[in-house]
Amino acid sequence: MKSRNFSFFLFVLGAIAVLAASPLSAQTRVGEAAVVKNQVLRVAGSATSQLNVGDGLLRDEIVRTGLDSAARLVMSDSTNLSLGPSASLKLDRTVFDDETHYRDVAIRLTSGAFRFVTGNSEKAAYKITTPLATIGVRGTTLDILSQRGQTVVNLREGQASVCTVSFECVQLTSPGDTAVITLSGGKTTIKKTNNPPWTFAKTCSAAAGLCSATQYANASPTVTPPVDDGSDPTGMLCGR
Repeated sequence: MKSRNFSFFLFVLGAIAVLAASPLSAQTRVGEAAVVKNQVLRVAGSATSQLNVGDGLLRDEIVRTGLDSAARLVMSDSTNLSLGPSASLKLDRTVFDDETHYRDVAIRLTSGAFRFVTGNSEKAAYKITTPLATIGVRGTTLDILSQRGQTVVNLREGQASVCTVSFECVQLTSPGDTAVITLSGGKTTIKKTNNPPWTFAKTCSAAAGLCSATQYANASPTVTPPVDDGSDPTGMLCGR
């Protein structure tokens, strides 16, 4: 009897070891890269690697672009996230209702310029944060600039609620409505304007397909081979 119990114990240990070694058990694919230009890094813990077109995105990963770099990420619910140069974001939390809808998704935009286009999930599922603001969306396309001491949120389509960390809020209801959150002298202020000081539009030319929006099933794009001119071998990878 002891021998049988010991054998069963070894079997259970072996099964646990196999499950622990499986990447699917530890991480869930939540999207993929559709456009990558130049240096776009994925950071998971202490590991850093180049992100390439078609690579899957995992929860809790940080995605960071370098100078003269850009990326567009397509989430499993077909949310499109475009990043300009020197931008950084973290996929903080993703809870699925099914394969193409989130019950809860949190994205932290640390620094840089972004365009956010909501996907198939209920709009209440989305939570976007910057160091100075929390953004709730309702069927929305947003341009977001996160800088030291300031966040700019420009509404292109839909509606959005923008709040400071001290819960002062403004509602963006018409295209062009913009919230400007500023930290100065230890005090955070928020104002609403329809004369935006910045939009993502000028960044769209940084890479082909950067400001397109595609469904997740069609996220893997055609890749344009780089010209062999001695430049960065990743070149420009274009998404359609």
